[in-house]
Amino acid sequence: MPAPQPSPSMREIIRVFGRIGLLSFGGPAAQISLMHQELVEQRPWLDEQTFLRALSLCTLLPGPEAMQLATYAGWRLRGVPGGLIAGGLFVLPGALIIAVLVALYASYGSVPLVQSAFLGVKATVIVIVLQALRTLSRKALTDGRHRLVAGLAFLAIFALNLPFPLIVLTAALWGYALSRDTAPGPQPVNTPRALATPVRTAAIWLTLWLGPLGLLQVSGHALLADLGWFFARLAVVTFGGAYAVLAYMTQTVVDSYHWLNTDQMIDALGLAETTPGPLILVTQFVAMLTGQIAGGAPLAIAAGAVALWATFVPCFLWIFLAGPHLEMIANRPRLAGAMHAITAAVVGVILNLSVWFALNVLFEHLPVKSWGPLSVPVPDVATLNPEALALTAAAAILIFRQKLGFAPTLAIMGLSGAGLHFI
Repeated sequence: MPAPQPSPSMREIIRVFGRIGLLSFGGPAAQISLMHQELVEQRPWLDEQTFLRALSLCTLLPGPEAMQLATYAGWRLRGVPGGLIAGGLFVLPGALIIAVLVALYASYGSVPLVQSAFLGVKATVIVIVLQALRTLSRKALTDGRHRLVAGLAFLAIFALNLPFPLIVLTAALWGYALSRDTAPGPQPVNTPRALATPVRTAAIWLTLWLGPLGLLQVSGHALLADLGWFFARLAVVTFGGAYAVLAYMTQTVVDSYHWLNTDQMIDALGLAETTPGPLILVTQFVAMLTGQIAGGAPLAIAAGAVALWATFVPCFLWIFLAGPHLEMIANRPRLAGAMHAITAAVVGVILNLSVWFALNVLFEHLPVKSWGPLSVPVPDVATLNPEALALTAAAAILIFRQKLGFAPTLAIMGLSGAGLHFI
């Protein structure tokens, strides 16, 4: 057996994971590739098998898998402090940029020139979601059963308006039931002593996560409490990334709470695409813009802090609770089957999201037609926006044919939308 590598110092942890946080553009695939390069290839901090098993674990857990992978790596290297530093540094740079973008959007978002620029951003968001859909479907829809799950999930959320958590739960039970648990027993693994008691770990982190939200509830801060509890519920069902829960989040934020409108939600996703860190930071943008509208900058800052807390503290809970049992979890085909079924359902949910985005960007009027339990938006063709259609086609060419990245495409299309304002 090779001699174990010495643990890196806290200064090295801060330097390396700070670099990862600053450079983590381009979504989970690019972020995971960057971490593999930094932690496995350039430094002997993690071996290949440990990295892959940790990645498999993170795909089984709710929340952003890249952020949780960073948290696991930091915990594996330096225990709980290392996990907190690694996970925090993965989120912090993007969170700071989101705060600046919200301030700029609140100040200038209603200017006609800026609105024209955001038409280009909205058109690009349609194509970005389609690309995510194409990439995920190639991995998830490997047989007829999973294609059926994806189709049923699309119909359930698009035509029946069933809630996303119910769709995820149903898919998980279906995948678990159809899988056979024939794996060998779990292999022993060395874990930090402080995390040896799952009950204690769960009690500590559940209190840290939900305790402040309970205090907000009893203190009378109704908006902050509503934001906190909503994003806490969202954190439990965030399988498949931000795209999967965005339709559910939009349905609640726009239709139930009336915090934002549809255009503001699409703008939020477009701006979140330009920042480093996990795309689920869109929750911070939504919360801060809601606070800005309701009470100005002080409430926006408080709302953003609440959203970050409710969204990301459970990521530490999942990792610190499941990390010591990585080998056991990785060797459970029933769990893998449940996750595969969830991923297939997420394909259908993201298809619904792409259709919803396209309809709302391309058409001014979307009357809803109902047939019994079915309720489907049918666009009024006379209200088609030709500028939005042209910008969407241009964004598709840049991303699918020219292979341009998200951030450059967003910048080009934003400038193109602004140019149409003058034309």
